[in-house]
Parts: sequence; C-alpha cells; structure tokens
Amino acid sequence: MKKFRKVLDGLTTSSPGGTIGSPSCGSAAGTPTSAPTPKEIDIQETLVSENFQLCKTVRHGFPYQPTALAFDPVQKILAIGSRTGGIRILGRPGVDCYCQHESGAAVLQLQFLINEGALVTACADDTLHLWNLRQRRPAVLHSLKFNRERITFCHLPFQSKWLYVGTERGNTHIVNIESFILSGYVIMWNKAIELSTKTHPGPVVHLSDSPKDEGKLLIGFESGTIVQWDLRGKKADFRIYYDEAIHSVSWHHEGKQFMCSHSDGSLTMWNLRNTTKPFQVTFPHGKIQKDGRKESCKPILKVEYKTSRSSEPFVIFSGGLSYDKAGRRPTLTIMHGKAITVLEMDYPIVEFMTLCETPYNNEVQEPYAVVVLLEKDLIVVDLTQSNFPVFENPYPMDVHESPVTCTAYFAECPPDIIPILYSIGAKHKKTGYSQKEWPVGGGTWTLGSHAYPEIIITGHADGSIKFWDASAITLQMLYKLKTSKVFEKPKPGEGRAAELVEEDPFAVQMVSWCPQSRIFCVVGISAHIILYRFSKYDANTQIVSLEVRLQCESEDVISPSENENNPCFSEPGSHSPQPHHQHPASPSSGTPEGIKDSIPCLKVKDRMVRVPPGYQAELVIQLLWVDGEPPQQITSLDINSAYGLLAFGNCNGLAVVDYLQKTILLCMSTLDLYGAADPYQRLTRSPRRNRQSTSEFCMRGLSNFYSDSKKRIRTSYQSLTELSDNQQSIDMERSKSPTSAHYPTSLHNDPRVLPEPVASLRASHCSPVFYLLDNVKGPGRKLSLPTDLKTDLDHVNGHCTSPTSQPCSAGKPRVPMGPEGPRLTRRGPGRPPFRKAQSAACMEISLPVSHTEGYASRRAMLQQLHGVTMYSHDEHHTTAPYCWSERESRENSFSRSRSSSVSSIDRDTKEAITTLQFGESYGRKSDAVPTPCLWVGTSLGMVLLIPMSIPTDQEERMEDPVTIGPSGTVLMLKGSVLRFSFLDCMGALLQSPYEVWRDLNAPEDPDRPRRRKLVHFSPSSSQDTCGEGHLAVVCSERQAKVFLMPSQSCLFVHNITESSFVLRADVVSVCNSVCLACFCANGHVMTLSLPSLRPLMDVNYLPLTDMRIARTFCFTNGGQALYLSSPTEIQRITYSQEMCDNLQEMLGELFTPIETPEAQNRGFLKGFFGGNAHNFDREELFGEAAAGKASRSLAQHIPGQGGVEGMKVAASGVVGDLARARIALDERGQRLGELEERTALMMTSAETFSKHAHELMLKCKDKKWYQF
Repeated sequence: MKKFRKVLDGLTTSSPGGTIGSPSCGSAAGTPTSAPTPKEIDIQETLVSENFQLCKTVRHGFPYQPTALAFDPVQKILAIGSRTGGIRILGRPGVDCYCQHESGAAVLQLQFLINEGALVTACADDTLHLWNLRQRRPAVLHSLKFNRERITFCHLPFQSKWLYVGTERGNTHIVNIESFILSGYVIMWNKAIELSTKTHPGPVVHLSDSPKDEGKLLIGFESGTIVQWDLRGKKADFRIYYDEAIHSVSWHHEGKQFMCSHSDGSLTMWNLRNTTKPFQVTFPHGKIQKDGRKESCKPILKVEYKTSRSSEPFVIFSGGLSYDKAGRRPTLTIMHGKAITVLEMDYPIVEFMTLCETPYNNEVQEPYAVVVLLEKDLIVVDLTQSNFPVFENPYPMDVHESPVTCTAYFAECPPDIIPILYSIGAKHKKTGYSQKEWPVGGGTWTLGSHAYPEIIITGHADGSIKFWDASAITLQMLYKLKTSKVFEKPKPGEGRAAELVEEDPFAVQMVSWCPQSRIFCVVGISAHIILYRFSKYDANTQIVSLEVRLQCESEDVISPSENENNPCFSEPGSHSPQPHHQHPASPSSGTPEGIKDSIPCLKVKDRMVRVPPGYQAELVIQLLWVDGEPPQQITSLDINSAYGLLAFGNCNGLAVVDYLQKTILLCMSTLDLYGAADPYQRLTRSPRRNRQSTSEFCMRGLSNFYSDSKKRIRTSYQSLTELSDNQQSIDMERSKSPTSAHYPTSLHNDPRVLPEPVASLRASHCSPVFYLLDNVKGPGRKLSLPTDLKTDLDHVNGHCTSPTSQPCSAGKPRVPMGPEGPRLTRRGPGRPPFRKAQSAACMEISLPVSHTEGYASRRAMLQQLHGVTMYSHDEHHTTAPYCWSERESRENSFSRSRSSSVSSIDRDTKEAITTLQFGESYGRKSDAVPTPCLWVGTSLGMVLLIPMSIPTDQEERMEDPVTIGPSGTVLMLKGSVLRFSFLDCMGALLQSPYEVWRDLNAPEDPDRPRRRKLVHFSPSSSQDTCGEGHLAVVCSERQAKVFLMPSQSCLFVHNITESSFVLRADVVSVCNSVCLACFCANGHVMTLSLPSLRPLMDVNYLPLTDMRIARTFCFTNGGQALYLSSPTEIQRITYSQEMCDNLQEMLGELFTPIETPEAQNRGFLKGFFGGNAHNFDREELFGEAAAGKASRSLAQHIPGQGGVEGMKVAASGVVGDLARARIALDERGQRLGELEERTALMMTSAETFSKHAHELMLKCKDKKWYQF
C-alpha cells in the first residue's frame, strides 16, 4: 500500500506543465500537474501489482471449425477437436474445459484412454499428444512427432496400452501409451497386400481389432483393400479387394462379420467365412431408375453397426443421398430393422458417434444415443424412442445462432434480475425434446464460494439480443429479445424497400443496459435506437417513433447575395434562432426527383401491437436519409433513467432525447457544441469549379479499393495528404487559436435561466427540432461561406474538396447544379465556420459495431482501410448480398503494425462523438453545487460538458421542459476519447443516478400509487470529510487524465501507449478498490491505479489481435473481461490475482474415480471355441525385447510440460515468478492427492478381487469338469 498525498496549492513539478487541460500537461506516468485551487486531496490507494495476474478462465460456445469427436463411455465425457488445434472437453453442466495445442495444428482424431483420465490427440502436423485429464487444467504429458510419415488413422483398443497408428504410406505403427515410444513392430503395406498386387493400396483409413480375437487387426486401405493381420504370426489371414473406395468399417460384436461404407453410396456386409465377395450390398438411398440402373449416390462417410438384445440391430450412417436431389440438407440415416429414418441437419456433418452401454466391443452394444457433431452445432439423438427425439443441449452452443456483433458484460448485478429473466425466457423455450437425462454427465462441479450474479449480453446480426447467466464461470441462456419485431417486414417489391433491404438491416451495433431500472437500449446498423422497458405483464402498446435529421455540413453553391436574401436565422441582435422543423424535400426545393430525403431506413409498426412479458419497446429513434445519402451510423450512446434522458452521437453531431416526454431536446453538429471555446482553427473552403470532373477523379482514384460503383467510396486519409501540395496547410488544424465565431450570448448563461426558445428545444414526436443545424442537400454538394470566411483550400485537397462524409454513396450520380436549382446554405449570425475540408474521396468513417470496440477510432478506420474489415453500414450498399461467413476469413488480418500515415489520420476532419456519459458534475468552474451534466468525448480528443436543468417533481418532470445548453467547458486529450468515470474525493467510484424499477403495466394500487423513486450518488454527499468537488477520469486512445472538478485542474496524466492505441478502457472495481483497465490494439492488457494512474499490470496477452476481438472486448467488475475468440466462442479471462488463486476451486473436475464395469461372463463353450483373445499378450509382441527398437529418424519423442498450469500466461517480473511457484505448488499437492486416491482405489480393487476369487473357489471346489 502506498499513500498518495498531493497538496495542489503552490505545488511545482519538474514535468512540463503547459496549459491546464492541454495534451502537454504531463507525460510521465502519474505526473501531477500544478493546480491553482488550494485543495488537499488525501486518497489511500490499496491496489498494488501483486493484486493482478492475467489468465484465461473458461471458454463458452460452440468449438469453431470442429474436426474430431470422442467419447469416454465410462467417464461419460465428450471431447471435440478443432481446426485451430483446440480441444473442448464437456461433461455435466459446469464441466467445460478448453485446451489448446501449442502448434495450432488441426486435430485429426481423438482417442480416450477409457476410464484412465487421459486423451490421445493426433494432429495435422503428424504429432501424437497424450493429455492428462486428472487435473482441472489438462496438460500434455508426452508428444511423439512423426518425421517421415503422415498420420491418417489411430486406434486404441479398450484396456490396452498400445496405440495403432496408420499412415498415408499405408504402414501401421504401434506406440506405447505409457512411455510414448514407438515399437519396433511395424506392419508394412507391401507385407499386408499380396506380392502380385501392382498398385499401392493407399492410405490407411481404418484400424480395429477383431471382437473375436484381439490378436487380429483389421486394416482398411482407401483404395478398397481390406486386410486382417495376424499380429502373432505376422501374416495376413485374408485380403479383400473391392472396386469402390472405403470410408469406414464397423464390426458386429460377435466378430464374425463387419460392414463397410463406400464412396458410391453403398454399404457392404462381409462374412469372415467367405471373403471373396460381400454377402450383402445395399444402396440405402439409391433407387432403381427406369433403365434398370441404380441412381448415383454420394459417399457414405461413416457407418456404425450396433446390436441390441431387445430389438433389431442399428445401422447408422451419414451421407449416401442421391446426387439428383439438389438442395437436400445433410442427413443422418438410422436403419433399425426394416424402418429407415432420415434426420436432416441444418449444417454439414463433421463426425458422429454412437453411445453404447458397454465399453467392450465383444458384447451386445445396446446403443442408446447418437452424438452428431455438425459444422456449427452439436446434437444428441435419443435412440431409445421410436421417433428419435433430440436431447435438450445444456451447453450454450447457440451463441452464434446469428453472428455476434457486440457484447456487454455486467458483474455484481441485482440478485433478483437473473430469476426474473429466466422465468420470462422459460416461457418461450422450444418443446419436443427427449425427456431423458442428458447422456454426457461426467465430471463433477460445485458452485464455488466466490460466485456472484453476472450477466452477458450479446447482440446479433439478425437484430436479436440474448441475455446469458454467466455466474460461477458457467453460461446459460436467460432471455432472448428480437428487435426486428418493432419494424414492418420490408417487402422486396417496394421501391424504397427494395433498395434498402440489406442482408442484416437489424444488426445490433451496441447496447446500453441499466440493471437497476431495467431500461435497455439497442443501437442498430440502420441508424436506429430502440428503448425498451421491462414488464412482467403483457400489454397492448403503440410504439412511439422519433425521426432525427442529424446532418452537420452543407456545401450548396450560393452567392453572398443569395445568402442575404434568404436568411433562415434571425438577424444579429435578435433572440436565439428558433428550432427548425424538418420537412420532406421536394423537387421545387432543388432536390432531384427520386432522391431519398427525410425518410428512415426502416418502417416502425404504426399500429397497436400485443407485446408479451419481458422487454417491451417504448420508443424508436431513427436517423433520416438526407438528399439521397443514408444516415451516418451511431457511434456513442448513453441513457440515464433518473434523468429520463437518452443521448447519442455520430460523426455529424449530438442529439439528446427526453424519452419520458418523447421529445428531442438537442440536435447539434459537433462543431456547434464548441462555440467560442473551440481550441482549433477551423479552416473554410471555397467551392469547386467543376463538379463532374471531381466525381470522376474520386471514382478513378479509388477503383483499386472497390470496383463496384454502387459501393460507398472510402479511402484512408493518407490519400488526402498525398494529394496535398502544402502539408503545412493541413497541420494548421492543430493550431491552438480559437475561431472568431461565437454562440448566441444566451448559451453562455446558466441553463436554468435560458430563454425558452433556446433552453427548451422541445418538439413533438412527429416533428423533431434541429438547433443550429444545416439543411444538407443531395450528393455532389459544394460549400459556400460568407466572403470574409472564405479560404481557398483547393491546394490542400487536390481536386477533392467535398466536406461530406458520403459523397459517392449508393451509386447515385453527382447532379450538376444549374442556375435553375440553387440551394441555400443556412448559417446563423456568428455561427462558427466549418472545419477543414475533407477529400471527396474520403469516405464515411466506418464505425465499430459495438461501443466496446473503441468507438470512432481514427486508427481503427485506418486499419480498416488498409485491409481490415469492419461491419459497417457502408458495406450494405453493394450489389452483392452481405455475407457474414465470407467476412470471417478476412477479419483476422488486423495487424499490430501501423503505417506512417497515422499522423495524417490524426488530422481527421470529421469530429465524431465517441463517448457520452450522464452524471452529477460541475458544468462550469463557477458552479458551487453539482448539477446533471452530459460529458461528451470526441474523436479529436476533446471533452465537452453540457449542463442540464431537470425538474425534480414528478408531475413537473412530465410537463415542464428540460433545459440544456453547452457550457463552453472544453478539456483536451491525445486521441479519441473512450471512457468517462467519476470518483469522489476519497477515491471511491461514483455511480450515475438511476430510477428504481417499477412495472408500468402492473395493476394500479390505490393505496400505493406508483411514483418514480430515484437514487442519487452526488459528489457533494461527503463534503464534510473531503470538501466540495469530485474527480473525473478521462481515458482516450493514447492517454488517461484525472481532473479535479469544478476547477478542471489536471491532477494526473499518463501516456498509455505511443506505438499503438487503446481499443477499450473501463474503470472497474477490483479487490474493494477501483482501477482503470485498458486493452490496446497491440494485444496488451494493462491496469492503472486511480487516481494516481500508476501502472499496475502490463501483459502482452494477444500478440496478434483481430477486429472481432477489438469490437467485442469488454471489461467488468471483479477483475474479469471477455471477448469473442472466434465467430462461435466467447473467451472469459481474469486479471485479478484473487480469482486466479480461486480458479482451481471454480473449475469442474474432468475425471472421477469410477470402477470399470466387468466384462460379461462368456460361458465355457464360448470361451473355449470362440478363440483365445484373453491369452493375447501385446507386451510380449510389441515390447522392446521382442520387437526391438524403432528407427530414431522415424519419430521423435517430446516430453510434455508436466501439467503446470498457467505457464503460458507469462506475467512479467516478480508477480509472474510468484504465480508460477504458487501454481507449481498447487499442482504438486494436486498430484499427491490424486496418487492417494489411486492408491486407495487399487487397494479397494484388490480386496474386491480377493473376495470374488475366494467365492469362486468355494463355488467350484466340488464341481466336475462337465458341470461347467
């Protein structure tokens, strides 16, 4: 613990002070800056580096790109291998383990050592691995790397320590599982086949020992050759040559016959008495055509032949459908006697496996279920019922049901929210599942002592929202919400709808949830916001719709005289400009016919709708098209239930909505928010002379980016600087001189006494108000400013000086302006000039899908435009339909390196609103008491404070207007602002005020009228102990600052990164304190103390991050975080040392000591005449004494890590060493405990055997030999 005591009165430091609030006010970590306010801050910081350690906790969802499947019939655990080298081991709910091969090679095959607590994996890099499952975090014990041969198939007989390995050359090798050393016994392909055979039989595709005699090995070659090899005699018992290629082989349990599946869609049955030809050939799905020939069928990739005592045998196979049935879905066929059942699957079948009662292959199998591994799902079919129902999957395998587009993580939720969501969601669950218990029930898991309510929210491409219970490192679906039900279904034939129907028009960009008030907001890809309230009762409701015309720039060609003759604002000296109501554009106003204007992207249902219990839509806000250009995506959102306000922004400006009165309070361009406080020199533009040539230039210059003319043209800002003749003219934007323009004087007054036309800014829901907003017209516009503000910037932007963000969108041609259609630029008196011009080739800023991703990061835009794909509204304006699956392969191209043009991106001309935060704060330095404020962060690192005056009485709140107006307060940071948070003067986190949830649809109680109950956390509540004011923590892409309010003094500043940029930042609670957690684009996860901003942890966690991680990474309280590690999986991590220490307790046990079931008594005659399988000694054949040593060059043995957990998470410094030592100690104790358990189990087994032997001796003592 370290005590920080900063006396700010007259404090001098050696660090460069600079102007308070400027980016140069400090550079060292935790450097204090001088503050003029005589205030003493006394904060006891308790967090130290030893409180932090980074490690993975658990992975949820469906394994991405699965390749292999295995099942332990005794332990009843399931393993799934993937193409990226991952292994998921599943047992009962709560038992879910993820392992990863260091090589990342695809898993070809999995083999459990049945009831031994071990797993063998064969990978595509021709390496075998032995995993120890007797610990909660499995680890590799041994590896064997084949150097000269490629592994194609493996087989491990039950209760054997010798693994058969088939190779691509057709050879079969044998590996000792205990030592993982290759035996000298090899079955060469040329020995297995006849010498007269002239062709190579192909790779080994099947290996199995005969159920009748373990000394016989059946080898199947791809070409159709089958050989039964006598392991003792080292010779072939028989050879079968078949014309069709073999895919799989399955034995009858008696060992007298077997079945093969072939590439022509046929199944063949072979009897060992006569192997010259199959005694049965069937084409299950091949019908006889009119000419007498069979239909050609697809290959049967796998077949399993399982017997049952009480019924006919089961023949289960995948594939085999006829080719002429196009469009048929993948199928699994179950043949039971004469009945044939075809189960259609939603995705291609990767592998399937029949679950049987016995692990012995020479007993009646008694199948009871089939596990089917699909490309994107896992299902289990109940074989015990005639209609073959499916078991209800207890694992969260449907995270990716629709592609995940955003995530949110909430720890320490109100304890009542999870049961309520579950009860509502349970009413909508599917039915028709099997009533039997889920068959994969292995392992043990108990609810740990460190569990607390956690909820994960995922937004999806189809507009659906899923709430998940994430308590105690599990994941269970609670409730699903479909946002698309708010809108009318677009009909493909309609004119506007035909152009606007996207592949995913309802895709969720970001969510905002207040668990206390249960108010939920969703931001969609079509520039819409939906506000939901929670109710336990169904209701008939009419959804209110608000339409916002949020456009910040205009470039119409007008002359100064036209501007004077057509004023749209009042003259100087009059009152502030009146709110301007929107009207649909018409041809008479200069808008060409057919150009979309003042219409939203989606149509809200305008009738009364019946809504079920749960989240019910109350308000929809939509941004409108403006002159043929679609609205810009929403980049930031915040909602406050206590204030009844909702704020959102994009790269055009900011809007604030009163959702209680259903009115728009504020709609401003970003530039207008500054007024006289603008720290930048805003350069103006001169109009272009040739409109058409500019358009052609843009099209030519970007043809290498997008060939389709209908795509919105985008390019990096680097192209702008390359076109520049004078780089210094661009650098002028970073000059510190403010503009000469000012707000109307009333905006500088207290918002509570503002005149009604300015302060109220209200409108009905059908006619929104726009304050100080330009009316922007169609594509290809030009900007004309008053002559005293004109500056020729053509030499800066080359031929491209359009200030709009979407000049060439949706394939609309530029319309040359003639004298018959002039348009007005509406500019009020004293309005600040526009910012520096943006290239016409410049592009909509493609914004992140989720606010978890870092908002409108200029660098993210740069990365995207240099080969990184982001899900944006831009890409929906294409001729080809949008496809999520096609994008996944391109998402991983997110590079750590950044081009030299980053500095040019820093001069971004579009200033987007990147983050918003409501809270009790001080809007001005002169404020004595905190008032409701809106903190606004922009992509240029600017922080603006907007104070508000909100009526406190409930009746007044519903009737009187909320007054709001920018205060002129501006703070500055480097890079886009990502996060705000507030601390009191004791360093404790200040929560935003909220309204306690009340059910508006509940029956009225006359004795207890429903009133709003507000909970406030005012910074002035502890004035007696620490004085007035509070601390504001502001984090941007580059640095973090702590300001003292209301003096706005910068107390601490820390430059987080210089070579990269922060993607996500959050102020979170850890170990009863708070810290700032950051995730950078170069993969570093770091934490900083508060308020001193001391670095506490910096771990290079994800060296090669990608855009999926960038847009879904989010922190939460308790030292936890999550991200989408693949399109189908959620990875949870912790950066808390306390949770790492308790992780062993929270994880489930994969292995539980279970006695192996005894083999059935075969009887004397069966044992006497059925072969001498039990006399077969593999050690005698395959051991070094008999078979010799294998060639050293053939395979290389690699010892494993020994199972020490957490070694991959290399925390730097003493923390990492202590963590490794602690983990090694825990591992040693765990192994000693396991050894003790195994010793006790062996003693119990020995006593049982002795008892049974004695009973058998007494029973058989007086019997004659013929009595057996």
